[in-house]
Amino acid sequence: MSRLRLFLTAVFSAVLLIVPAAAQTAMAQTAMAGPTAGCGKTPTLRSGSQSITTSGKNRSFILRIPDNYSNTTPYRLIFGFHWNGGTAGDVDSGGTSGYPWSYYGLRALSNNTAIFVAPQGLGNGWANSGGEDITFVDDMIRRIEADLCVDTTQRFAMGFSYGGGMSYALACARASVFRAVAVYSGAQLSGCSGGTEPVAYIGLHGLRDPVLNISAGRSLRDRFVRNNGCTAQNPPEPAQGSLTHVVTYYSGCRSGYPVAWAAFDAGHTPNPVDGRPGDYEPGENSWTRPVVWDFFTRLGGGDPNPPATGTIKGVGSGRCLDVPSTSQVQIWDCNGQANQQWASTSAGELKTSDGRCLDVNAAGTADGTAVITWTCNGQNNQKWRLNSDGSITAVGANKCLDVSGAGTANGTKVQIWTCHGGTNQKWTRA
Repeated sequence: MSRLRLFLTAVFSAVLLIVPAAAQTAMAQTAMAGPTAGCGKTPTLRSGSQSITTSGKNRSFILRIPDNYSNTTPYRLIFGFHWNGGTAGDVDSGGTSGYPWSYYGLRALSNNTAIFVAPQGLGNGWANSGGEDITFVDDMIRRIEADLCVDTTQRFAMGFSYGGGMSYALACARASVFRAVAVYSGAQLSGCSGGTEPVAYIGLHGLRDPVLNISAGRSLRDRFVRNNGCTAQNPPEPAQGSLTHVVTYYSGCRSGYPVAWAAFDAGHTPNPVDGRPGDYEPGENSWTRPVVWDFFTRLGGGDPNPPATGTIKGVGSGRCLDVPSTSQVQIWDCNGQANQQWASTSAGELKTSDGRCLDVNAAGTADGTAVITWTCNGQNNQKWRLNSDGSITAVGANKCLDVSGAGTANGTKVQIWTCHGGTNQKWTRA
């Protein structure tokens, strides 16, 4: 996200606080459970830019269909709304961070388990005049679900700033259509027609937001604290100057309707990074990615790629990735025991049978940094990409899972190393 984009957000969003709530158009509010009409069909939609006529206007959106799309598997459907002055292309591309920040970082974390949509706002905003942006969403859903296989209990919306306001408007007006919304640094900018039904809700907001004061985010949150029957509280927030964040899940909420609040010591940004004072940090380093993804995926629904548990065998050694009595990971004769079983999660983790995560020690990035197991924490040094060539890439370091010295003996340690295509960096799943 460029500095110019954020500057425009700061200038225009303050003005847009005066936009009145718009009357909303009607859409059937019953979220019919199960797959859509597109299930079993050969799709005609393709990833990329799409056009649609809605409310008498030509509108556009970008669609991203999983690489391994199956027309018999119902997928999550996730909308990502841009900020004021931003574009659908900004959300889809991930800006200067690229794919790791595409759709606020959730596209990479989804590991091809979701269909993503980036709508384009009129005038690069979401005024929702006469409810036309809500209708736009209604019409996109109809178009997509008539052609693609979607789990209608797993629709989600998220957005930053003005896009957060639009996500909030959907929480108000389409609570029975969307399973959950995530509002990054938002306010009531696009109206709130209805606003009395429960919907799973996560709000994220900076203590030092100079554009939309954190009090605006608290107000949005509190509506769904009430609607969802949660126990009222003043959730803890980090101290100014701490450069940290605090995530609170409310207690007492109706089953299936959680409310979470993530306050952070930074300004107007969707991608704060702990320990960093600026608002322009690389999105792939932000803790908001795993926090929002975890919130969404806690809410059930079919997973097109459920966690697969099995062994990970080194091609060069013929031995399995193994956790000994210490946390340092090694290779060892494959024996089918629990300490050689790994579950690949939709969040990009590789988990042991006792629930710990494969971890690059101390978030190191240097060649030779040890690979260990550690309590799962959602950070990038515990995220891995399983590549089609058999290599496994550490997301945080962008280096390969490597058997030290190309060794083949039992007990040889595992580390990260610059990817070079050798067989000591190739792995098979079983």
